[in-house]
Amino acid sequence: MDWNFESHLPPGVAEALGHYVYLYVDPRTDEPFYVGKGVGERLLAHFGDVKESAKTRLIAELKSGGIPPRLEILAHGLKDEETAFRVEAAVIDVLGLGSLTNAVRGWRSLQVGRMNLDDLAELYAAQPVNIDAPVLLVRVNKLYRKNMSALELYEATRGIWRLGKRRTNVRYAFSVFHGLVREVYGVHQWYPARTLHYETRDLSARDTAGRFEFEGDIAPASIRDKYRGKAVHQYLKRGNQSPTVYVGA
Repeated sequence: MDWNFESHLPPGVAEALGHYVYLYVDPRTDEPFYVGKGVGERLLAHFGDVKESAKTRLIAELKSGGIPPRLEILAHGLKDEETAFRVEAAVIDVLGLGSLTNAVRGWRSLQVGRMNLDDLAELYAAQPVNIDAPVLLVRVNKLYRKNMSALELYEATRGIWRLGKRRTNVRYAFSVFHGLVREVYGVHQWYPARTLHYETRDLSARDTAGRFEFEGDIAPASIRDKYRGKAVHQYLKRGNQSPTVYVGA
């Protein structure tokens, strides 16, 4: 029997699936182009998605050519939503965002997702450090990449942040990813957001109200060597989602 999966799943199927992870596959290439997770009829929701995106454009292209995307269930009967999140994230990591229309990596992928053993050793063997200077910890989790250039890391760290007057007390800014200090910058001056030029980021569409950026450079070797590569988890309170944390400032 042919089912119109754009509207509903067959009776009883949603209940049998439980929590699941699904793929949208391009039938022309047999390659997945979207990974998702859900319960019920969640996997059908993309057919009615009117938001402009690479995913919706490809679905529309396939439908207009008379070859709608193929829907595949990768895993089902998963015990809970967190398990589905983890499976989804692992699949996205394996396939890579470059081959998918997913806009972002999966749930907590930056924290517990695909990582080489050297990175894991660095992460879990890093020694904690006590900070004894006025510092701003800047979590660059959304922008950080293992092989990013020094300029990319600097520009990801120096702006643009919602900060108050305490920023003027800051002497150093630490670029932090996974709770580890990736780089240490001496802060020379603070400016309203988008005062300074960025070579590796386009911030033209960002809201700048109450946001600031700093101008600085790599901290002196005595300071950099003391903190770089060290763990600062003790300063990052659980549940605090702010990308910036003052220490001693």
